[in-house]
Amino acid sequence: MQKTIAIIGAGLGGLTLARVLQTHGVAATVYEGEASATARAQGGLLDIHEETGQAALRAAGLYEEFLTLVRPGEDAKRVVDRHNTILLDRAADPRTVRPEVDRGELRRLLIDSLEPGTIRWGHRLDSVRCRPRGGYDLTFAAGHAVRADVVVGADGAWSRVRTLLTPAEPEYSGTCFVEIALGSDGRTHRAGVAAIGSGTLMAVAPGKGIIAHRYADGRVRGYVALNRSEEWMTSIDFGDPSVGLRQVAGEFEGWSPLLTAFVTESEAEPWLRPIHALPVGLGWERKMPGVTLVGDAAHLMSPFAGEGANLAMFDGADLAGELVGRRDVEAALTAYEERLFPRGRDAAGRSARNLETFFGPEAPGSVVALFDHT
Repeated sequence: MQKTIAIIGAGLGGLTLARVLQTHGVAATVYEGEASATARAQGGLLDIHEETGQAALRAAGLYEEFLTLVRPGEDAKRVVDRHNTILLDRAADPRTVRPEVDRGELRRLLIDSLEPGTIRWGHRLDSVRCRPRGGYDLTFAAGHAVRADVVVGADGAWSRVRTLLTPAEPEYSGTCFVEIALGSDGRTHRAGVAAIGSGTLMAVAPGKGIIAHRYADGRVRGYVALNRSEEWMTSIDFGDPSVGLRQVAGEFEGWSPLLTAFVTESEAEPWLRPIHALPVGLGWERKMPGVTLVGDAAHLMSPFAGEGANLAMFDGADLAGELVGRRDVEAALTAYEERLFPRGRDAAGRSARNLETFFGPEAPGSVVALFDHT
């Protein structure tokens, strides 16, 4: 392929796309707004699914390296009620087909697999304009501009590339997260860490929950989840983190102190993260030649189907396969989107249902039932 390919965003989807293209001798450039690979933390653990994320890593020629990142034993799950009564306690499965890996380590694997210079850091996309004779002019916030024949939006929830294809925007799901974390000093938080078990603790009730994961090195990371309005979020004051965390902990009055301690004693820099989602079943007509989307830019959903990262990588590998397998770019993008739309619809639908399962009126019994059937 002689076309110039610009991938906007160095998340898992964009990186996988670039990697698979390169393994077939097709060059692409990834433009990322962040200043470097270490500009911000990359989140917690991901369970990588055999049929999507693992398939993408095989296509990228990175499956064996991926296996070295797997964290065995960290897929254990414990569900409790607000009194910390254990309702389900599932041990880790050594034969799991959905092994856990650290998102940051997986991203680093993909970054390191690319040829030097593939990623242009510090390039936050400002605008994309269609050229009269074909192709696109891309302008970045720092003033740099480039031209590209093919533009792939891997730029996440608030994708600028998506605006070329559809007016759809993410909508607030009604649930917000607050990150929590405890250090690896087990003497300080021994009782709370023990309450987690050996993997992930899910303490849930209608409209709220405390989710915490215990890492092998003793660290604890997780989040508080609350079904609250956007107006409520503006009332939380994290100018003084301890004050803000006490406000959040106040939403869990009557809960076990072992559980609320994850909030009041959190060592993470607290920030409110409203969970947004694109409309389930989002699609678009092919009116912009050479433009498409992967990952959250195409099918943003809540994390409660465990599919976001997996689908992003699978999208990238699938799109790359079409681009290297066809001479006609539009035929490649059409074929790719014919599969993209239904898989995004199915996963987003499950995610929306699972969000209700976790924090709806039947929680925590609904969560126990969910895991009893998986």
